[in-house]
Amino acid sequence: MRRWAEFVLRHRRAVVGFWGLVLVAGVLLAGRTTDRLTLDFSLPGQPGTVTAHQIKQAFGSGGDTSPYLVSVTLPAGQSITGHEAEVGRAFAAVGATVPNVRVIGEANTGDKAFRTKDDRTAYALVFYQFNPSPSQKLLTDPIQAAAEKALPPGATVGVTGQDILASGGDDSGGPGVLGETLLGAVGALAVLAFVFASFLALLPLLVAAVSILATFVMLLPLTYVTDVSFIVQFLVALIGLGVAIDYSLLFVTRWREERDRGRENHEAVVVAMERAGHAVVFSGMAVAIGLLALVVLPVPFMRSMGYGGVLIPLASVMTTLTLTPAILGGIGPRVDWPKIRHENRASRAWSRWTAAVVRRRWIAACAALAVLGVLIGVFFGIKIGLASSESLAKNGPGYETLTTLKRGGVPTGALTPMEVLVRTDQAKPVAAELAKIDGVSSVVTPSGPAGNRDGQSIVVVIPDEETVNSQSVGVVKRVKSATENVAGVAGVAGIGAAQIDFMHAVYGNFPMMLAIITVLTYVFLARAFRSLLLPLKAVLLNLMSLGATLGLMVIFWQDGHGSNAIFGIAATGAITFWIPLMIFAFLFGLSMDYEVFILSRIREEYDAGRSTDAAVIEGVGRTGRLVTSAALILFLAFAALASGPGTDLKTLATGLGLGILLDATIVRMLLVPSLVSLFGPLNWHLPAWAARPLRVQPSYPHPEQPEPEPKPPMG
Repeated sequence: MRRWAEFVLRHRRAVVGFWGLVLVAGVLLAGRTTDRLTLDFSLPGQPGTVTAHQIKQAFGSGGDTSPYLVSVTLPAGQSITGHEAEVGRAFAAVGATVPNVRVIGEANTGDKAFRTKDDRTAYALVFYQFNPSPSQKLLTDPIQAAAEKALPPGATVGVTGQDILASGGDDSGGPGVLGETLLGAVGALAVLAFVFASFLALLPLLVAAVSILATFVMLLPLTYVTDVSFIVQFLVALIGLGVAIDYSLLFVTRWREERDRGRENHEAVVVAMERAGHAVVFSGMAVAIGLLALVVLPVPFMRSMGYGGVLIPLASVMTTLTLTPAILGGIGPRVDWPKIRHENRASRAWSRWTAAVVRRRWIAACAALAVLGVLIGVFFGIKIGLASSESLAKNGPGYETLTTLKRGGVPTGALTPMEVLVRTDQAKPVAAELAKIDGVSSVVTPSGPAGNRDGQSIVVVIPDEETVNSQSVGVVKRVKSATENVAGVAGVAGIGAAQIDFMHAVYGNFPMMLAIITVLTYVFLARAFRSLLLPLKAVLLNLMSLGATLGLMVIFWQDGHGSNAIFGIAATGAITFWIPLMIFAFLFGLSMDYEVFILSRIREEYDAGRSTDAAVIEGVGRTGRLVTSAALILFLAFAALASGPGTDLKTLATGLGLGILLDATIVRMLLVPSLVSLFGPLNWHLPAWAARPLRVQPSYPHPEQPEPEPKPPMG
């Protein structure tokens, strides 16, 4: 690290010039990168996806989409009976006008299940062709416009569906990636201004801006090799903002400390690289390991988030270890003005806090473990699936249309029907059998091209309730089981079938993903800390922190104790199936950052001859403000992400934000110092047989002189 620092300082103008070119390239290419991102949650090779593909090939629409529901409501005093032809023409106009849709209703099924109990409202299912472009607009307006042209006099049209409810009927997309990033940057600047109390607060923001744009540049070639999920752009912008600031904050803080100790600028940069740079490298590795583990999952969009996400720590480490020292080596002392805050001694407040934790180590450890234990217990009540319709919207035309249908006795299962692909001669017998299954509201067999093409037919199964979570998909499992060995049945598609496939493909492979993350992280941390016990503790605490975070999400979103008060969103009833995996992958690495920051400094102080307790007090005293400030910056970035549209994005953002705060407070500032103090000399064992393959020096605890009870510095 010393040689690298010397190289950067010798060529600092070239380094700054290089990153200036990257900045310009990022500005020019970021838009092209985001345009190439896709919106595709398919699961190749899984039964539901295979059937959905066959449906799309034969019928051109449906399969892996939840349909729109278009309704026609007649004026008061009129009923559908006697006006079937006029209402049917309105639905037929949708099929004839809107491209690539299939309309299924009473006209082509003969089933009065497509009417409300008061006989004033009729509805139809509109299956559409999936478009993987994130910029694809909802079909609400085209469907409504087509139906209105053929409406009976005085009638009104409504359009609803999962997609409409999830967006609130709004295509605007919220503030967008740029707006959310700017929101996060403003919050980060406020925190940095408090930490540095000088113009140096702008440096981490500059490094983060370059890092984010560099990540978009590196992401562009990847989009030509494989499909990359649109979610990656949010992760790059906002997690990239937080991670790059965190790393730069660590480096700059150490540089200031060395300057305040009397080192001249050049040597201060070199020492900061030796100490903080080492921690940055291992922190970046920890984040990368968590994200790369997503690659083992047989799900393209999850893999793409792993590939794309790993570029975030890569770019952050590169910019922090090149651009930051290059700028500090040139104009650092001049920018550090007015120098109100000094780093020549550990934080008094954090030293006092840590000394109190060390004195009462058993109480602190038990209290923290109790909090985590309760939240982990809540986590075991998690339901995996999609947000319920009740939580998706509370106003707007889509919500009003759904309310009208529900009041009229239409089951919410109409939002998530199953499509069973069968041979045409088997359609009616299969439909008759499926109608007997518990949890099925109605089964229809459409006539004409909407349900029959080239010897294949679609039997539409409408369940009693929407199949949106791991408990409500029971009816889908029963339908799949009933059709599994029936001649002429190709398979079952739909939202419920996709969830079952995802649970099998992703969570079935989760143990392998967990094993890869655990083993690789342990090896890297054993090398970083030169200890067998400290990395084991770090991995176990991370897993506990993640379990507790998911418990918080169950409370906040699934049960609605928080989502309603903050976002006005009712209890979702479930956590969207892909979100726990994303939270696990990102939080595992992000929270490990703080572990590396803290334990690296504790290890440094111990190696300098301090006792374990004294090293803990000094180490946390030096890093406490840094870790809490870094966590607050990441939290603000996730708060900005939560301002985006859609319940899923808000759920992901709040999960990451709550996880970061929980980890930086309960775990890193209470549990870590208390456990390190409790373990004492056991922390520092790395025998020769373990050190040799890690290519580091063995480590053994040094004799610790009896010390008085640890006390914080006076002041």
